[in-house]
Amino acid sequence: MRAMRTARAGFYGVGLSVMLMVALRAAEPTVAVGVARIDITPELPIRLSGYQSRPAEATRVEAPLTARALVIGSDADGPVVIVTAEVIAVSEALSEAVAVAVRAKYPVIPRERIAVCATHQHTGPAIAGLIPFMFSRDLPPEEIARIERYTAMLQEKLIAVALAALADRRPARLAWAQGTADFAVNRRLIVDGKHTGYKATPGGPVDHALPVLRAVDERGVVRAVLVNYACHCTTLKGGDNYVHPDWAGEAAQRIEAANAGAVALVAIGCGADSDPQPRGLAAVATNGGTVADEVARVMAGEMSAVGRVTSAAFRRIELPLGRTVSREELEARLKGKQNVAYAAAQFLRQLDAGKTLPSAVPYPVQAWAFGGDFAMVFLGGEVVADYALRLKRELGVSRLWVNAYSNHVPCYIPSRQVLKEGGYEADHAMDYYGWPTRLAEDTEDRIVRTVHELLPANFGKGLGP
Repeated sequence: MRAMRTARAGFYGVGLSVMLMVALRAAEPTVAVGVARIDITPELPIRLSGYQSRPAEATRVEAPLTARALVIGSDADGPVVIVTAEVIAVSEALSEAVAVAVRAKYPVIPRERIAVCATHQHTGPAIAGLIPFMFSRDLPPEEIARIERYTAMLQEKLIAVALAALADRRPARLAWAQGTADFAVNRRLIVDGKHTGYKATPGGPVDHALPVLRAVDERGVVRAVLVNYACHCTTLKGGDNYVHPDWAGEAAQRIEAANAGAVALVAIGCGADSDPQPRGLAAVATNGGTVADEVARVMAGEMSAVGRVTSAAFRRIELPLGRTVSREELEARLKGKQNVAYAAAQFLRQLDAGKTLPSAVPYPVQAWAFGGDFAMVFLGGEVVADYALRLKRELGVSRLWVNAYSNHVPCYIPSRQVLKEGGYEADHAMDYYGWPTRLAEDTEDRIVRTVHELLPANFGKGLGP
């Protein structure tokens, strides 16, 4: 009889636990979630972007490229759309084309609720209109034609994957948590306060946070995973002249393999001054596996439930260049290195055509708030780690997620400290991106101030700068 009472008590205890779990799950917010993926592998041959040293077009696909989309929210809620693409960058023209097509079919979705992000891998096709002086020479017409055809195809597929995700929506529950990964290492060697070259520099600014957003359906099956890590997608090097999605693509494939039927999106954080270690083809599996393993660990633990996006904002600002460059200076640059001389020649052609040189860089900033305790920021360009570290200090490290390479990649975005130190991210990369000089010293403050202005007034209240 005593054994029967003990068994009955155990039964009721288990039953109460199950009922409690069901009640807790029922209390979690439910939101409509849609996902989709699409192949964006180019036809061959095609010129790859990211490294100038490649002597010819790529003629081999080592691994396919993919674009993925995630939609959160019903039409009544005000949905948001995020698209990630395994490409070197996205232009304003590409992201605007996606936004226009989405709004044409879903007028309830304004521009501020659509984000397009690139993984910035360096073993994918060149994109028309992006990094215009990448190769420091004029490409043959047939190569340009292939790049333009790929760009047109890419635009169609980014639109298609966004619309497919919108059509796929069904009830789900969202949760997020942060993990860490340590294969990103600062690459700026600083001696006596000045940049002296590329070298893995442990202790330099880096953001090792690995935030994870998960969507599960009503049965608890994972439908979507969005993960972010702040590191260049440069496990593969300039001598690797084949198509490959690098560590970000490897991570996405592994996460999807571990969660049958799920779509895994990888976005890149503020890692413009961070390179992966180790590097090389064998290291792609190592670095991608590190991300996938950490995602699995994070999802097996406690995650914070979140609901729909309650506030979304988007603003294009102007980032002034640091100074005016004269014709005489450009003519002197013609005697410099190939990349410097080529860029100077293009600027002189503009002046000869009666045009003025640009004085500012157009720059997109976007922010989504999921209530008052979690926000996601989208910054354009190749953003260095200082930005994410500062924003998290000011707005809360445990509730802020910062994506870079979003909506438009006009150039590197150096911090005040990086501008002070100089070097590639501050100066030399501008030749490839088609700007005559560096950005102004107040660039960091302009961008950070805009993020603060785009988030709800009560977000981060009481934390202080």
